[in-house]
Amino acid sequence: MEKQLPEYIVIEGPIGVGKTTLARRLAETLKTGLMLEQAAENPFLPRFYREPRNAALPTQLYFLFQRARQIECLRQSDLFRPAQVADFLIQKDRLFAEATLDRDELNLYHQVYNRITLDAPAPDLVIYLQAPVEVLLQRVLERGIDYERDIDERYLKQIADAYVEFFYHYNDSPLLIVNTREFNLASGDKNYCQLLEYIRNLPPGRHYFNPG
Repeated sequence: MEKQLPEYIVIEGPIGVGKTTLARRLAETLKTGLMLEQAAENPFLPRFYREPRNAALPTQLYFLFQRARQIECLRQSDLFRPAQVADFLIQKDRLFAEATLDRDELNLYHQVYNRITLDAPAPDLVIYLQAPVEVLLQRVLERGIDYERDIDERYLKQIADAYVEFFYHYNDSPLLIVNTREFNLASGDKNYCQLLEYIRNLPPGRHYFNPG
């Protein structure tokens, strides 16, 4: 008897790692609902990449409100069953806030976060994608989004390091850490099929997948 796949899967990782691409492929393969982070809708994001110091707070608050609305809509529509794939974990919002805001801004952000953050259901599986900073930067440039060309390598490293720290302490859900240095998420089938089979047979706990 084939083991049942997780019903609520979240894909996470730093900018450029391929989380949205993998979320789309998994949702299509598993025939589930799909919930995506809508970065292009944030009007402050292009300004943030040009002037991070001046636009960090509105950028972060916009994302926080957006994610909270998405989680609320999902709960109200009862789409968590039978299945759902998402490309963001709402708890990671604080990761970006702590990396980009100054002390007073962060204090304000935490006040807002504590008031509006929803009791989001814990995923049945979180897939954390990793890649070296130089690979992330190359992928960001290759996807050709104009405002992302202003992303600084130091900022990418800061975010990548923050993700490492965040998931080192994360234990709210089963966690699969995937090395994507050589993982073609967009079109490669071999590694993707290996990952899918690995997920199907994954026991509870923390695990690592290194395609090869």
